[in-house]
Formats: sequence, structure tokens, C-alpha cells
Amino acid sequence: MSLEDTFKALSDPKRRDILNLLKERSMTAGELAEKFDMTNATMSYHLQILIDAGLIVFEKEKNYRIYSLSASIFEELINYVFSFKEEDNNEK
Repeated sequence: MSLEDTFKALSDPKRRDILNLLKERSMTAGELAEKFDMTNATMSYHLQILIDAGLIVFEKEKNYRIYSLSASIFEELINYVFSFKEEDNNEK
């Protein structure tokens, strides 16, 4: 996973909507798909991009995958963004 993957994943409004839903609670792909007007294949595509970017993780539970946010990548992203602010403060 790289910052490029993370920013690519975050660039799509549907994927940001998926992340907002997962912020509330963990969900299956089916539960997520019910919230959107998209095919299961399209939902799987978006979920895979989010997984590859490290933004979400899943657990297998019987025949289901339960998706949830990966807090660690968000912490890394926040630190990366704030690093620019720290550099800006050091220049003054």
C-alpha cells in the first residue's frame, strides 16, 4: 500500500461514501450494496481498491466478509498531512 493507492481510493466519491458508512459500523458487502445503486461486481471493485489502499479490512465470518475501517492508515494519513503544517511552522 502506498500514498498513491490511498489518494486514488479517496478520490472517488462512492468510495468516500462507503468509508462514511463504515465509520458508523462494520458491514457486509451486501449491506453496503443495499445503500448504493450499483451491481455487486462494482461494489466488489470499490471494496478491493479500499482494501488495497489499506483503508478497510475484513474478517471472514461463516460465508460473509465483514468490512470495517482500518484506523492505522488514517493515522498515517493524518500524520502525513500535518507534516506539511509542521514544516510551514518551522520556516517562520
